[in-house]
Amino acid sequence: MSEALLSALAEALAGLVTAVETSDEDVLDPDTAVKWLESTGHTLAGLTEDDRRTLDGLFRAAALRAPEGAWRDELLRVSEGFGLTEGFGLAFGLTEDTHAAACDAVLDHTRRLAAVVRDADPATPVPGCPDWTLADLARHVGTVHRWAEHLVRTRAATRVLAEDVPLDPPAGPAAYADWLVAGAERFAATARGADPDAPVWSPGADPHVRHYPRHVLFETLVHLADAELAVDGKTGPLDPATATAAVDHFLTDAPYIARIAEPVSRLGRDGTVLRLVARDTGAVRTLVLGGGGFTWTRDTGAEPTAVVEADAGELLFLLHRRYGADDPCFTHTGDRGLLDDWLAATAL
Repeated sequence: MSEALLSALAEALAGLVTAVETSDEDVLDPDTAVKWLESTGHTLAGLTEDDRRTLDGLFRAAALRAPEGAWRDELLRVSEGFGLTEGFGLAFGLTEDTHAAACDAVLDHTRRLAAVVRDADPATPVPGCPDWTLADLARHVGTVHRWAEHLVRTRAATRVLAEDVPLDPPAGPAAYADWLVAGAERFAATARGADPDAPVWSPGADPHVRHYPRHVLFETLVHLADAELAVDGKTGPLDPATATAAVDHFLTDAPYIARIAEPVSRLGRDGTVLRLVARDTGAVRTLVLGGGGFTWTRDTGAEPTAVVEADAGELLFLLHRRYGADDPCFTHTGDRGLLDDWLAATAL
């Protein structure tokens, strides 16, 4: 089945489901609507984890092609209504123990970041974040921690802007290190004490509390590398398993980020396959472009159009543009232009 046909079928199903969900009683009998939706849900429940992720991505891409407004908002709820996003925690091997471990890791990485910030000139430029200084980076990370803590603590059902959250900003750059640690401690304590399965708005694929320790950890991890590169010219140690989980997190959330999803939908690379291979862990991630977006799996899958190999941490920093694709740590085979197109489309 072609990518175009899959995309068209998913768009048609999402539209039909949304029409049923939003129909008035005098247009469609409620019992009939419930029976049809339950039957469809039962069928979709039999899909494998990878197929559920694929269908979720197709539904998301279809929604983002619709104009902003109430109809798009309803389309974006189709995956959750059918439970397609459930189990994303398990997709990361996430349990209560690893939820707590992610909370602890946020604190550990923030302490490392605070140590870099404490001893460095706050005016130091940050190459990984053009136009930012080290002080700007510290303010951003501290803001992310406090924003995420607010969402987890309040179980916000809708988006909350960071500027609407009490940030208790420091009086000056000299206090940034302690401010960073205080925010991470508050976030870790709140998230560790929360039910990972509790629903809460998220900017990505998984609208549950369990999203946030991963989200905050990987945000902190990348910006720690930014600070280390800015100050020392090299990054500190990075656990390969954590880097692999961060790559998965990026790929899972990318279709939910309009600044990524919309450029990817315009690539015109339908049917091409980009493979990421981690030398140190053996992890393989296969991306298939098409249908107004992309899908990905944790296996060799289809014949690749292009392959890039490096250690897991290097692949993570490539996806986040901290390393250029021409860095000698990367090995390329196949159509290098596909990788370049992907990186250009997914730049944040």
